[in-house]
Amino acid sequence: MTTNEITSAPARLDYARTVPKVFRAMIALDAAAREGLDPALVELVQMRTSQLNNCAYCLDMHAKDARKAGETDERIYLLPVWHEAPAGVYSERERAALALAEEIVRIGAGVSDAVYARAADHFAEAELAQLISVCFTINAWNRINITTRKTPGTL
Repeated sequence: MTTNEITSAPARLDYARTVPKVFRAMIALDAAAREGLDPALVELVQMRTSQLNNCAYCLDMHAKDARKAGETDERIYLLPVWHEAPAGVYSERERAALALAEEIVRIGAGVSDAVYARAADHFAEAELAQLISVCFTINAWNRINITTRKTPGTL
């Protein structure tokens, strides 16, 4: 199956309706993971994770949520190449969070000591735990929505 066949394929099932208890638990986990973190930072991390995981549904949703949280088009457009973005587009704190999120997505290689230490330099321990929680929660959402072929722009 080609990428075009996958993206044009119909949704497989309505996850929220089929397993409402699990869905509600995921919603609660997502809300708990975000606590105490800047909403714009959370959206950047969720968008970048969704880009790497090829989850169109989550990328669409979080780009819209990022705009509502005050994100600029420039920062949204440059997110795939944040490493190369001009100085000042993303703060060092945001860069540390994005680097951590990328290594969590690519967990097969582990999270390097350097990336973890960089994040720990910019986030208090409780914030770092919340950030890690945001990362594993969006990874789970990506897997659910890709597997069920959730269509971008739908509820």
